[in-house]
Amino acid sequence: MPQRNDTAIWSGLFRISADSGQTLQAQIRQAIVAAILDRQIAASMPLPSCRILAEKLGVARGTVVLAFQQLVDQGFLVARERRGHFVNPDVLATPARPHQKAPDQANEIDWKARRQIAASDMPPPAKHDNWIKSSYPFVYGQFDPALFPTAEWRECNRMALAVLEIRNWASDMVDRDDPLLIEQIQARLLPRRGIFANPDEIIVTLGAQNALYMLATLLMTKGSKVAMEDPGYPDARSIFRLAGADVTPVPVDHSGIVTASIPSDSGFVFVTPSHHCPTMVPLSAERRQDLLARANRHNQIIIEDGYDSQLLDEAPQQALKSLDRSGRVIYVGSMSKTLAPGLRLGYIVASAGLISELRALRRFMLRHPPANNQRAVALFLSLGHHEALVRRLSSAFDERRKRLIHAITAFLPEWRSTDSAGGASLWLEGPRGTDSRGLAEAAASRSVIIEPGDRFFDRTEKPSRFMRLGISSIALQHIEPGIRELATAAGRRPAAA
Repeated sequence: MPQRNDTAIWSGLFRISADSGQTLQAQIRQAIVAAILDRQIAASMPLPSCRILAEKLGVARGTVVLAFQQLVDQGFLVARERRGHFVNPDVLATPARPHQKAPDQANEIDWKARRQIAASDMPPPAKHDNWIKSSYPFVYGQFDPALFPTAEWRECNRMALAVLEIRNWASDMVDRDDPLLIEQIQARLLPRRGIFANPDEIIVTLGAQNALYMLATLLMTKGSKVAMEDPGYPDARSIFRLAGADVTPVPVDHSGIVTASIPSDSGFVFVTPSHHCPTMVPLSAERRQDLLARANRHNQIIIEDGYDSQLLDEAPQQALKSLDRSGRVIYVGSMSKTLAPGLRLGYIVASAGLISELRALRRFMLRHPPANNQRAVALFLSLGHHEALVRRLSSAFDERRKRLIHAITAFLPEWRSTDSAGGASLWLEGPRGTDSRGLAEAAASRSVIIEPGDRFFDRTEKPSRFMRLGISSIALQHIEPGIRELATAAGRRPAAA
């Protein structure tokens, strides 16, 4: 019979690390639970004593004691007087995990032939799995751990876990949202963009992409015509096409989408007027009025994505939705660029009739976004944490953007950047003949991450001389060294600092 101190057995079970993101106590519990459920520990096998296991793992004895006690409370272990801790036989009485058989290649199902929506054929996302380990991450849409409001977010989550709060959010809300979150979106977020809406004109979504997918599912069908910016938001383009819509690219210049080029037979127009994706230029006042007038004249629906609109600008423009008097503008917002992209929380603002239909649709998709997250974010907003975060991010990003422009001027003078204030990225156009994808590969070997710009274009021959540099994840002091490395990757010898 294996003994309590058989180190060969226990060495393979406990692999703990200070860098895992979990507490040592949690890692110990996870290792024991996994070993029990995988039938790696027999009921007759005593676990090492708390003292021996603590010495082996190099942790405090109290850490192991607490881990064992919680596993006893949860029923995974039983404590036998003078004998130690053992696996609870009742746990082992449950069926073990079934052995996974290798698929029969001859009879394997061809799922591509059976699918009705070609999602995997759409352009892939820009993947930067190891961006946080990169020395110079010029990535867009990620966060800076140094700027994340850790203490404030923990406070709100602790408050959301209070007994009375749990009673508020733990039940099935069916098709409703947290009323406090709706109230905070209505009072704190929307007025910044000049939008004033009633509670029945707001619905919470799992981010902006979920919002666009819901709108496309509800409103579009095969043959629907959608006009959108080119270059433009690639995932929105794919979502509309998955719904069967025909997407018409419309050119963009220094004043935003060229409204005169929007086909009159388009049923929908998708725009990012606050900061155009990806060039960051705002839609001019004249074009805003023209876009609204054309929509009224041609019976079009405008889907407005508030791309990068939550940060403070020197000269902020109101949302297109704030100018709408006909109910034709649907506003899509997100907290990904301010609070955290991993939270996946967004919202739609539209006429009450459309919001009612979206609630009915959402009920069949996911019922509602997790209510505990909704309550934590509502508390975060109500306590003023988000307002303070927006000010801090806006100041930091403004300083980073200025440092980035200065570095590009010094080390990549042949690259032309869009002269637009605000936002969390910079759009660059290189000299003719530039291969930004090749440059991205060369830069990655020097621990510099950039985003080639061809994915934003909806053309057969996609321009390859563009790139987008994000500033939300890179520290101020790393911007100039990163651009120096990028210049070296591009084949230029940086000038002496």
